Amino acid sequence: MNLVKWNPWREMDTFSNRLDSFFDRRFFPAVWFSEESGLRDWRPVVDIYDEDNKTVIKAEIPGVDKDKINVDVKDGMLTLTGERSYENEKKEENYHRRERAYGRFERSFALPDGLDPDKIDADYKDGVLRIEIPKPEGKKPKKIEVH
Repeated sequence: MNLVKWNPWREMDTFSNRLDSFFDRRFFPAVWFSEESGLRDWRPVVDIYDEDNKTVIKAEIPGVDKDKINVDVKDGMLTLTGERSYENEKKEENYHRRERAYGRFERSFALPDGLDPDKIDADYKDGVLRIEIPKPEGKKPKKIEVH
């Protein structure tokens, strides 16, 4: 059995999603996703995890052109911004459902103190942006030998 660190915010997020889903299905069954809410506002999902000497952020942003993705570091915050263009190839009457979100997005993440922003690396491949943030020298785990 694996032990998982309890995160109360994850519980609130799950509860909020379930509550939103309940009301969407209960009171608006045919309009689960509206153009007004979905085509303008979206937040790419991210995974953040540690590897040996770095922290990795992976953001799913399929359909976004590489030149429309910006990664900036300022005042200890890494900010990911970009835009996915609305595809207007099909006539509206030909659609049965439209759930993909379009428009501008922004995500920000606090960085540890002592980080050298020049060493941050970003790579975009197959709709996934991978940002590697090397850990500052003082923040790396130190193995202490027991005598």
